[in-house]
Amino acid sequence: MLTFKQFWHRLGSPKWFYRMSRPWFVAFAVAAGVLLGVGLAWGLAFAPPDYQQGDSFRIIYVHVPAAFLAQSVYIVLGAAGVLLLVWRMKMADMVLETMVPFGLWITALALFTGAVWGRPTWGTWWEFDGRTTSTLVLLFLYFGLYALRQAIPRAETAGRACAVLAIVGTINIPIIKYSVEWWTTLHQGATFTLTEPPAMPPVMWAPLLVNVVGAYCLFAANLIAQLRNAVLRREGGAQWVRDAVAAEAA
Repeated sequence: MLTFKQFWHRLGSPKWFYRMSRPWFVAFAVAAGVLLGVGLAWGLAFAPPDYQQGDSFRIIYVHVPAAFLAQSVYIVLGAAGVLLLVWRMKMADMVLETMVPFGLWITALALFTGAVWGRPTWGTWWEFDGRTTSTLVLLFLYFGLYALRQAIPRAETAGRACAVLAIVGTINIPIIKYSVEWWTTLHQGATFTLTEPPAMPPVMWAPLLVNVVGAYCLFAANLIAQLRNAVLRREGGAQWVRDAVAAEAA
């Protein structure tokens, strides 16, 4: 049985990751498909309307998972930045390269669905309050990481520069989380907390929880798929890659 230290070192190996990760991808992809299919159908079609917002509240079944993921993906990027700068881990640089587009689009989705929700709920598409503004800053950080990678031709230098920006940008995550407590805002507080029961009845929050778990499974499946592709691009000249691809095609 692998110790944590052995697992940690092997996880940083592109060869080991590629050989071991295919079943992980299949498991997370299937789980994401099932959970999101059930959760979205349950929330959008069968959950009762909110007593104040009516059916417009149903956007939370997309908005809340997207908002959770937008922040979580950036935390992963920050952690990958530390791993790259401290341990020079190849896989960490691949995470920094491959997850930025996913984080960018999921943050854009969170902002868009928040605007769609805000129009009937607050009477405005946009409000420069703490939560929406800090989430917009998060979107700009994703754009910055993407542009920085493209602007620096040397891959190693680009990776380190992106690592620094990812680490520095993590300061925005607690600002997003606690903005509704620090400043006056139209945005409601957290939908789920570890210390208090949900304010919504179970028939409304249960499909939301299913969607949140499904969204994280989707993130995991996408991360694994993108990392496998990155390994093939970067290690394509190695004999073990040719052998692995031939074995999968057989």
